[in-house]
Amino acid sequence: MLRVLILILCLSLTGCSEREPTPFRSTDITGAQFGRALAGFKDHHGKPRTLADFQGKVVVLFFGYTFCPDICPTTLARFAEVMKLLGNDDERVQVLFVTLDPERDTAQKLADYVPWFYPSFIGLYGDMAATEAAAKEFKVFFARSKGSDVMTYAIDHSAGAYVFDPSGRIRLYVKDVTSVEAIVSDLKTLLAGK
Repeated sequence: MLRVLILILCLSLTGCSEREPTPFRSTDITGAQFGRALAGFKDHHGKPRTLADFQGKVVVLFFGYTFCPDICPTTLARFAEVMKLLGNDDERVQVLFVTLDPERDTAQKLADYVPWFYPSFIGLYGDMAATEAAAKEFKVFFARSKGSDVMTYAIDHSAGAYVFDPSGRIRLYVKDVTSVEAIVSDLKTLLAGK
């Protein structure tokens, strides 16, 4: 009986070991083995882009589409508010909006839509093969639903954004319900080199 009690005590103590608290309010995914590359995309000016183009900045990467009725505009508006609250540090943060709808989201459509939320925001587009490869690399779900005609379909997609530190490492997953204040705090932490 004493051995059983000792065993139970040992097992319960191993479950109580303290982990070092994370300085982030979003989900810390430092060291994740996904979300390492983005290839085959151009920005809304037609310039080929990769994640490496933005090293030295904190990068926020979000997948969506311009015809999205709810999640995408809300998320872009939230990140625009984050940028305003960052003050001069907004120049050290780059928000990238990757379309999941290359059929309708042309460079011009992205140029009209994405910077409307905040002037420095960049829209990225690629062909369907690049889009599918990026979705797989970042574990993003998306599926086209049927519309009444070829141009009225919707795209169901996962929400949330990925954040990279200035050295280009994926660090955070920001859920679509995360507050502006929490995001500002996390970005400032990354900008401080943590």
